[in-house]
Amino acid sequence: MSLLSRLFGGGAKDAAAPKPSADSVDYKGFRITPEPIATDGQFRIAALIEAEMAGEAKSHQLIRADLLRDREEAVAASLRKARQLIDEQGPRLFG
Repeated sequence: MSLLSRLFGGGAKDAAAPKPSADSVDYKGFRITPEPIATDGQFRIAALIEAEMAGEAKSHQLIRADLLRDREEAVAASLRKARQLIDEQGPRLFG
């Protein structure tokens, strides 16, 4: 990594930094774990949606293009978008 990249925050620093975990939330039989993705000093809306269907564990990774400056706002938005997706698609989310 060049000196300028290190001085101005370039490189894969965001990807290597440990991300603090957010609490999972149960919603209509689904478990939502917000997982905002750090990107260039902002946070991309993302969440893991899990459920058990017919005795089998299923999961869906929600990732949106939306970027927010504050991690807590990104966690709240991730939960909101995951709930919306569950309301719209329900079990079809895994099909």
